[in-house]
Amino acid sequence: MQKVKLEITGIAYSQTQSGSYVLTLLEVAGKRKLPIVIGGFEAQAIAVELEKMVPSRPLTHDLFKSFCKSFGVTVKEILIYKFHEGVFYSKLICERDGQLTEIDSRTSDAIAIGVRFNAPIFTLGQILDEVGGAENDSTDSFDFDDDDDQVSATTTDGNEWKDVSSEDLSQQLIEAIDNEDYELASKIRDEINRRS
Repeated sequence: MQKVKLEITGIAYSQTQSGSYVLTLLEVAGKRKLPIVIGGFEAQAIAVELEKMVPSRPLTHDLFKSFCKSFGVTVKEILIYKFHEGVFYSKLICERDGQLTEIDSRTSDAIAIGVRFNAPIFTLGQILDEVGGAENDSTDSFDFDDDDDQVSATTTDGNEWKDVSSEDLSQQLIEAIDNEDYELASKIRDEINRRS
């Protein structure tokens, strides 16, 4: 089976599913993308690492990385290997002393851990053929529950910060991180990035 490398292109608050986010993965050498609905905690964990935010206490995924490093385990890659009934199935490919081990994981957790190891993300060509829309396509053809990292429809037209200055947004971002409100921090970060 042909593996296809993906990159994270965005995390956006879902306007259709309260408390959920859409993680968008784009194939590196193409235009197909996978929109995956994830929970707020996992979205925060991914955003914190991508934005190089430093929480005052380690998040669960940071703890997992520290545990792995303590025992000489490295996460080599993330593989999204199956899509069934709206659910993505993933695994961590880990290495210790030259031995590879595959560990089943929810896609959101696998990616939150993978970004901490700078591990590449892959999927299979058949999954992109089945689910992957073009980069400029809308993602409004899917709508599932977010408990198991599922495909979703979202639109991000609403903007609750349209009247807030960029300087005020930067201050609110610092305050959200200080208060360990990473969900709010990721929303503010998205708005700052949108304006850039």
